[in-house]
Amino acid sequence: MTYETDATTLELPWPFTGREDERELVRRSLTGARRGMVVTGPAGCGKTRLVAEAIRGTDCARAAGTPESRTTPFAAFAHLLPEPVTLHGAVRSLSGVRTLLVDDAHLLDDASAALVHQLAVHGRTRLLVVTTGGFRVPGAISRLWTGELLPRLALEPLPEEETDALLTAGAGPLDALTANRLRRLSRGDLRLLRDLLGAVRGLLTPVPGTGERAWRGPVPLTPAVRERAAAVLGRTCPPERETLDRLAFAEPLPPDQDDLDLDVLEVLESDGLIEVDDRGAVRLAHPLYGPVLRAAAGRLRARRLAG
Repeated sequence: MTYETDATTLELPWPFTGREDERELVRRSLTGARRGMVVTGPAGCGKTRLVAEAIRGTDCARAAGTPESRTTPFAAFAHLLPEPVTLHGAVRSLSGVRTLLVDDAHLLDDASAALVHQLAVHGRTRLLVVTTGGFRVPGAISRLWTGELLPRLALEPLPEEETDALLTAGAGPLDALTANRLRRLSRGDLRLLRDLLGAVRGLLTPVPGTGERAWRGPVPLTPAVRERAAAVLGRTCPPERETLDRLAFAEPLPPDQDDLDLDVLEVLESDGLIEVDDRGAVRLAHPLYGPVLRAAAGRLRARRLAG
């Protein structure tokens, strides 16, 4: 992992905060007769950091799924297994591993997922399995908790008080408007919160008489922020980008508005870029998209869309 050191980038890692009870619960799942735990939750809520803190100082083998290796059998365990290997041979090879952490288990290839399930069935290896909500999970992984092989800990986004503690650790005391704005834009994603704070850190100005600092103005389009909003900024189809930009300046919009293309709206909805509520109003799917699209628009385009 590379850590940038320019003045606008937040130093890493952030202090571990707000998950002390969950950390102890994970630790206890690896002691005595217990066989481990599955940790689930939305992207960026701190699942990997939680289990890393829970196993700190212990002897633990690690494996992780990746999008690129989902079609390669046993790809996640290639560094732990001999070649070639069957499922039976893989279980036998890992039977001596006391504790195994499997991160991003929703990205495992089918053979690796089956291996994790068999390790749980045999019960000789204590397993910590981390998976992100909102993705299709291999059936062998979901059966870990639906089949009651392992208990599941479903993490919620970090509470507001603990999130504010992270912001203070990263940039000092912030005024309420700035803290609320950063929380809203990140929507519980701590990695996005870190990126946003890194982007605005050099723009914070003192609030007279308070000791706090404030951020006003548009979202800065740093490389980290652009990467986070690539789904909308990288949209190259002109009608789709025009619709996204219009929403950025005037959401919500009624879907039956005469000059809105319903075919375009369906494509954007299926790609998870817009949402339609029960009353039919159309909005951008993430609170970061609007500010980033507005910041990326030129002055003439912004004037036309705002009008």
